[in-house]
Amino acid sequence: MDANRDLTSFLSGVNATFIAEMYSKYLESPASIDPGWADFFSQLDDDPTALLHEMKGASWAPSSAQIIGIQPPSGNGAAAPAQPSGTLDKEDLRAATLDTIQALMLIRAYRVRGHLIAKLDPLQLDGRVYHPELDPYNYGFEEEDFDREIFINNVLGLETATLREIISILEETYCGSIGVEFMHIQEPDQKAWIQERIESIHNQTQFTDMGKRAILQRITEAEMFEKFLSRKFIGTKRFGLDGGESAIPALEQILKKGGQLGIKEIVLGMPHRGRLNVLANVMSKPYLAIFSEFHGTSANPEDVQGSGDVKYHLGTSSDRDFNGVPMHLSLTANPSHLEAVNTVVLGKVRAKQMQRGGIENLPNSKNDVMGLLMHGDAAFAGQGLVPETLDLSHLKGYRTGGTIHFIVNNQIGFTTNPSHSRSSPYCSDIAKGVQAPIFHVNGDDPEAVVHVSRIAVEFRQKFQCDAVIDMFCYRRFGHNESDEPGFTQPLMYRRIAKHPTVRETYAEKLVAESVVSEEEAQAMVSGFMMRLEDDFESAATYKPDKADWLEGSWGGFQRARGEARRGETGIAVKKLKEIGRKLTQWPEEFTPHPKIIRQLKAKREAIEKGGPIDWATAEALAFGGLLTEKTPVRLSGQDCGRGTFSQRHAVLVDQANENRFLPLNALDEGQEEFEVIDSPLSEAGVLGFEYGYSLAEPNALVLWEAQFGDFANGAQVIIDQFIASGETKWLRMSGLVMMLPHGLEGQGPEHSSARIERYLQLCAEDNIQVANCTTPASYFHILRRQVRRPFRKPLVIFTPKSQLRHKSCVSTLREMGADSSFHRVLWDNGENLHPDKKIKRVILCSGKVYYDLFEEREKRGLKDIYILRLEQLYPFPVKALVKELSRFKDAEIVWCQEEAKNMGGWSFVAPCLEDDVLARIGGKAQRPVYVGRPAAASPATGLAKRHVFEQEKLVNEALTL
Repeated sequence: MDANRDLTSFLSGVNATFIAEMYSKYLESPASIDPGWADFFSQLDDDPTALLHEMKGASWAPSSAQIIGIQPPSGNGAAAPAQPSGTLDKEDLRAATLDTIQALMLIRAYRVRGHLIAKLDPLQLDGRVYHPELDPYNYGFEEEDFDREIFINNVLGLETATLREIISILEETYCGSIGVEFMHIQEPDQKAWIQERIESIHNQTQFTDMGKRAILQRITEAEMFEKFLSRKFIGTKRFGLDGGESAIPALEQILKKGGQLGIKEIVLGMPHRGRLNVLANVMSKPYLAIFSEFHGTSANPEDVQGSGDVKYHLGTSSDRDFNGVPMHLSLTANPSHLEAVNTVVLGKVRAKQMQRGGIENLPNSKNDVMGLLMHGDAAFAGQGLVPETLDLSHLKGYRTGGTIHFIVNNQIGFTTNPSHSRSSPYCSDIAKGVQAPIFHVNGDDPEAVVHVSRIAVEFRQKFQCDAVIDMFCYRRFGHNESDEPGFTQPLMYRRIAKHPTVRETYAEKLVAESVVSEEEAQAMVSGFMMRLEDDFESAATYKPDKADWLEGSWGGFQRARGEARRGETGIAVKKLKEIGRKLTQWPEEFTPHPKIIRQLKAKREAIEKGGPIDWATAEALAFGGLLTEKTPVRLSGQDCGRGTFSQRHAVLVDQANENRFLPLNALDEGQEEFEVIDSPLSEAGVLGFEYGYSLAEPNALVLWEAQFGDFANGAQVIIDQFIASGETKWLRMSGLVMMLPHGLEGQGPEHSSARIERYLQLCAEDNIQVANCTTPASYFHILRRQVRRPFRKPLVIFTPKSQLRHKSCVSTLREMGADSSFHRVLWDNGENLHPDKKIKRVILCSGKVYYDLFEEREKRGLKDIYILRLEQLYPFPVKALVKELSRFKDAEIVWCQEEAKNMGGWSFVAPCLEDDVLARIGGKAQRPVYVGRPAAASPATGLAKRHVFEQEKLVNEALTL
C-alpha cells in the first residue's frame, strides 16, 4: 500500500467507524495508538477536518453506524453505538481495518480512473483493458480474499460486500459503455450529486419497451436518411453522420428532458458533419426542402436576394412539442471554420435570456434558454476557440447558466490520427479547466448515450454549469463521401467495413430482448424509406414560400434600401444637458479618485456651456440618450470600463472599498440597463459572443471594443465569415459595432494600424459600414444611427487615440442637437478660404491626418487648398462627394492618408473616386493623386524620429502645389 496516498483517496464518502476513532485519537495524541498506525497516519498530509467530514456513506443509502466509543447524548432516542460483533483481537481488528481501507482505496480508484478501461470504442482499436490502479492485487488483496465480507458502511449502497461484489458493481458503474470523469470537480455538492446519480443505479437507465422502440425509431431515421441521400445523390458532399447515429436520440433526450426541467428554448451550434441529419431529424426541417436543395434550388424564395450557402452550413428554427411541453429551437448557421460558431451561440443565448428576464431575473431566466454545442473530436482538442468558449462560462456578463457540449468523437480528424492531433488522452480534456463533468460513452450503445445525455442536462439545470458528452463512434466514410480514407487509415477502415451499423446492432439487441420482432424492426426501415421516396418525388416541384428571417424579435425590420438610412439621431440640447448632469454626479457615500473628480467637474462645466465636448463625453451622451429612450446598451472588450486610454471611465471605483458605480445606470428610474464588461483577453471568442448577441437582440446597441485596433486580427474568422458575409449568406442581420483604435503616432508598428484596408476589402453589396470619424459629434450620431433605422448593418469604426485629448477634436452640443444628424462627408472648417473657383487643390482624407493637415495649412496661411473629410468610407458616399466636388471642377484632387500606400483607404477609395465621382463631374481632375507613405511591409516605423520625418513629409507634400 502506498503510504503517501492521501486519506481521501480511500476514505472519500465513508464513515468507517473504527478508522475514524483511531484517526481522531491520533490527532489528539499520536502516542496513544498502535505505532504502526501512528506511522501510517503521520505520512498523510490532508486537512484533518476535511477528512473527518468526508468520512460518510452514500447519501442515498441508509446508515446507522456510529463511531466506536462515542456515546450519543442520553434521552435523545439515539441507538446505542455500534459494536463489533464477536471478540476481535488486535490482529483481527488490524486485518479488518486494512480490508476496509484497501477496499475504499480501490473504490476511489475506480471513481477516478475507471473510465480508462471502460468499453468506449465501438471498433475496439484502443485495446485498453488494464490499469494498475484498478487492479485489486496492487492493494494487497489475493485470490482468497475475493469472497470475504468487508465492511464498507453503505459506500456503493452496501454496508458490507465481498471484493468480488465490489468489483462487479464498480465495473458496471464505471467501466461499461460509460466512463465518467468527475473527480476533478472542486465543488463538493456537484461531485457528490454525480456520484450519487450514477452509483445509485449502477450508471444505467432501465428503459421501458416503449422507450427502447423510440430509440430504435430515431436511429433508423438517422441511418436511413444518410443511406437515402447517398443513393439518390451519388458523389455529392453531405458530411454524413454515418457511424454516429446515436447522436440523434441523444439530442432528442436533451430536448425532452430539458423541457421537463423548465427549458423553453435551445440554441444549437454544430459543424457541418451530421448537420443535414440534425436539420431533418431534430430541427424538423422538411425532407423535401433538403432534397430540393440537393437538386440546386435555393433555400429561400426567388425574391430574396443573397449568395446563399451550401446546404450543410445553413441553420433554421422550429417549434417542437415534447409530450405537451413546447420548445423553440434555433440552429445557428455557420461556415466550415470549426468551432467558430461556439461563442456566437452563447451570445444568442445570453441575449434571449435577457429578453426573458433582464439583468434582475437572469439567474432564473438562465434556466429558460440553453446553448447546445456539437463538436468534432479533432476540433474540440485543436481549436483555440474551445478554451475561449469554456472560459466565458462563469464570467459576469457572459455566463449563460451552462452549455451542453456534445462531441461526436470519430476518433480521426480528416486524415489525422488522435495521437498526432492532441497531447492529452481525451479530446475533451480541455473542459477540465472549468471543472465540467465529462461523460465518455460508446456510440454503439444508444441506451447509454441517451442515459448520459439525460444526466448532463439534469446537471446543467441543477448547477447552471457546463457538461460534456464525449460519444466515441466512427466515421464510416471519408472526410467527405467521395474521399478515400483507406489511403491513410487502412486498418481502421477495414475494421469499419466489417462493423455492423448502430441500427443493426441495436435492432438485434431488441429482438433478443423480445422488445421488437425482426419484422417490426424491418417495418421501421421500409416505412421510413417510403416516406423519403414520397418527399423526394415532391421535391422536384418544391419552392420555399418564405425566408427564415425578420421574425420574432426581428419583426418590423426591413432590408436596407434607398434613402431611409439617416435615422433620427439628434437629441434636444436641454435633454443632453440633463443627461450630462447625471453623468457627472456620484453618490454622497462614494469616494471617486481625485483625478476623476477633476475630470467630472470639467465635463459638467463644458456640458453646461454647450461645449467643447470631447470624444468620450460625446460617447457617454450617445449612450445616455439611448438608455433614457428605452434602448439597452451593451459594451464589452478588454479594459473597456475604464477605456484603454483612460478616457471613458464608464465605471467609477470607490477609492475606499473598490465598490463600483456606473453613472450611465443612474440617469432615470425608467431607463434601460447599461452593461459594460471588461472581457477576458480574447478577441475571437468575445467578438463572436457579441455578434451572436446582436443576432438575437436587434433593439440594443451592442458594441465590441478592441484594446487596440490590430487586436481584431485574432478574430479574423468571425469578421470574415460572420460579420461581413452573414447577411448575404444566411439572411441574418446584425447591428454590431466594432470599435478599433487607430492612428500612427510614432509608437511603433504594433497598435498603430487597425488595418483599414482589410475591412474595406470586405465591403460589397451593402454588407457592412466602415467609418473613420474626425469629430465627437460624428461619433455621437453614427452610434445612435445604429439603432435608429429600420434595418441593421454591422459598423466598423476606427476610433482615435491622441484625438481623445486633442484640443481641436471637439464638438458642441448644438452639433448633437435635435436638428442635427450624421454626415458622411464633412466640409472644411477653415476661415477666409478662397471662393470655390479659386481653389487649386482639394484634399480628401479621413481620421487623424485631418488635424495634421488643417493645423499646418492654417500655420502656412494657405487659402487655396480645401480639405474634405470622408467620415464614412463604405457605403462610399458617392452622392455627397459629387455634390461637394462639383464645386471645384478646376481643382486637383488629392487623397491623403498617413498609412502606407498598400494600407489605409487608398486602394479602395481611388477607383471609387475615379469611376463613380470624378467621371460623373467631368472636371479637370479625372484621377485622384496619392499622398502618403510608400508601400511597406510593416504598418509603421518603430523609430520616433523617422515617424516625425515621414509625417511632416506627407503633410508637406499634400499642401505643396
